[in-house]
Amino acid sequence: MFDFNVQGPFRTRRPLILASASPRRQALLGSLGIYFEVIPAKSKEPAPQKDDPPADYAERMAGFKAEEIADKRPDAIVIGADTIVVQGLEILGKPRSPQDALRMLTHLCGQTHEVITGVCIMLKAEDICIRMSVSTQVTMPKMDEATLKSYIATGEPMDKAGSYAIQGIGAFLVKTIRGSYTNVVGLPLRETLDGLRKLAGVGLADEMGNE
Repeated sequence: MFDFNVQGPFRTRRPLILASASPRRQALLGSLGIYFEVIPAKSKEPAPQKDDPPADYAERMAGFKAEEIADKRPDAIVIGADTIVVQGLEILGKPRSPQDALRMLTHLCGQTHEVITGVCIMLKAEDICIRMSVSTQVTMPKMDEATLKSYIATGEPMDKAGSYAIQGIGAFLVKTIRGSYTNVVGLPLRETLDGLRKLAGVGLADEMGNE
């Protein structure tokens, strides 16, 4: 559970759950100053179907995660999120091995790829589901194999889509981004906040203090 009531301009208006074990998503959401529970979705995510549009797939996976938790807690607003890396027509998930991580990073370096995060905000009791996806363009410089192997040896790439973390050691791999930084980290904060405010899930701290 997270309670950041001593900081941030917002407060929670109704029960809120983040259906993700990602510490990066938890920190981003917590930076708003709101209280929420963390109940990670545990079901195995289905692989992309052939010719699956990447944004559609990311949104579907976010909904898949949110619904698993919302079925158990229909009274709460549940946030599900799924981040994918797309190079050309290939959706890059988490690497299966260090060799797979090297393959991905070699493919990405010297190119511009797309990071897409799908977000689903669900309130089962009121049959409300807000789905969205946000895209950011990320350009990486060319990088030699020895450097990539040294990065992979840190272990950081092994649980990251696309085999790198922009907010971690892997920041040195990023030359430029065009679009939302928080989206690349794993949760497009501006768009997620807009969705929560539409559902009256959060409000300004000053407003709630006067209620």
